[in-house]
Amino acid sequence: MGIRIRSIAHYVPDRILTNHDLEQMVDTSDEWIRTRTGIRERHLAAPDQATSDLATEAARRALERANLSADELDLIVIATATPDHFFPSTACLVQRNLGTRGQACFDMEAACPGFVYALQVARGTMMAMDYRYSLVVGAETLSRVTDWTDRNTCVLFGDGAGAVILERSSDTEDAFLSAFLGGDGSLADLLVQPGCGSRNPASPEVLERKDQFLKMKGRDVFKHAVLGMQESALIALEKAGLRADDLDWVVPHQANIRIIEATRERLGIPKEKVYVNIDRYGNTSAASIPIALSEMSSRGLLQKGHRVLLVAFGAGFTWGATVLRWTVS
Repeated sequence: MGIRIRSIAHYVPDRILTNHDLEQMVDTSDEWIRTRTGIRERHLAAPDQATSDLATEAARRALERANLSADELDLIVIATATPDHFFPSTACLVQRNLGTRGQACFDMEAACPGFVYALQVARGTMMAMDYRYSLVVGAETLSRVTDWTDRNTCVLFGDGAGAVILERSSDTEDAFLSAFLGGDGSLADLLVQPGCGSRNPASPEVLERKDQFLKMKGRDVFKHAVLGMQESALIALEKAGLRADDLDWVVPHQANIRIIEATRERLGIPKEKVYVNIDRYGNTSAASIPIALSEMSSRGLLQKGHRVLLVAFGAGFTWGATVLRWTVS
């Protein structure tokens, strides 16, 4: 008995914010952004779009490609750090939007590695509960928690969603060759949205300090991100009984081109095996890896049987890696 990926799809909003647009908003430049982050543009949700809307569109596309109806799903898991509400869960809203009911549904909040975490949680739940089909979505509207007057953070983030359909099959080969998940809460203050939760509820003081927006200590995050992604990748490879040379692709979280390059060099992986699309989307947190996988699948870069390493790091701090055998035809 194994779990395979049956289909994958993504959705990004139509609105594009370029580096030249940001030059009109804050004291920055296209060159400064590109050389430090690798980003040229990012997609932003429309005023009437929330995370559940992006997730729903990606889910509909994944269901269509799987030739399934929403009623056939047993489980819906949404990985997001930017839910529509604290409650109900974004997963419940996606379920409603898909016009179905009865499935188990919940959100997974592990920041940027959320999709990697959610894959393992969904896989384990499917095996424990004898579920056949699960929908796993990474979706974010980070533009809603970004301070557009802070040039150090507003250049980084974008919105989007990616979705996969997982299927339990009688095939003894599992798409999941290995996984490793980790975290270190002692570093929580390095990347945080400090306001509008139970610690600092919404108030005039919170809004005056702009604590409803994310805050980041970039240099410290960079250092820990490279170490965390390297550790995750090496442990996942060891658990799979593989070396870096055995991989067909590495799909890293698209946070910053310098983080991606530093991780790649430490693992000794050639550039042509690392998929990068941060230039067109920016950092979409939990959505970045499924968006990348969906693009790769659509472009024919992923072939059935390819061995693919997913690796991510984010606020918490959390980190994780998964080695997949690609199963989408």
